[in-house]
Amino acid sequence: MLTKKIAILSGYLAFVMFAIAGCSKTSTIVVNPGSSITETMSFEKDIVPIFTNSCAISGCHSAGAKAPDLSAANAYKSLTDGNYYKATDPDNSVLMMWLTGKKSPVMPIGKGPDETINAKIYAWIKQGAKNN
Repeated sequence: MLTKKIAILSGYLAFVMFAIAGCSKTSTIVVNPGSSITETMSFEKDIVPIFTNSCAISGCHSAGAKAPDLSAANAYKSLTDGNYYKATDPDNSVLMMWLTGKKSPVMPIGKGPDETINAKIYAWIKQGAKNN
C-alpha cells in the first residue's frame, strides 16, 4: 500500500514538474527590429499607411477616440505633442514599447507584435522621426 502511494506521488510530482516547465511564456519583446532597414523611412509613405490600416480604425486611435490620434491628418502632431517617441532613441520610445511588448497592452490589439510594422516604425524613429 505504501509503495503504491509513493509511486502515485512520484508520478504526480513528475507531472507537475513537466507542467511547470511547459508554462514558460514565449517572449513578445522584439529588440532593435528596424536596425536592418537602411532605406530612408518616409512618414507619409511608410508610416501613415501602417497607422491607417492597423491603428486608426473605429474605436481605436482615430479622431475623438483613444490617444494618440493616428489618423492620417493628425498622426504626426499627436505623436509629437504626446511625446510618444524619442527621436533617435526608439528603444526608449513609448510607441515602440507598446509595439514590442515592453509596455502593456501590446499593439496592435488582438494581433500582438508585427515584425514588419515594428521594423519600419523603429527605423523611422531611429532616423530622427521626421515628418517627411
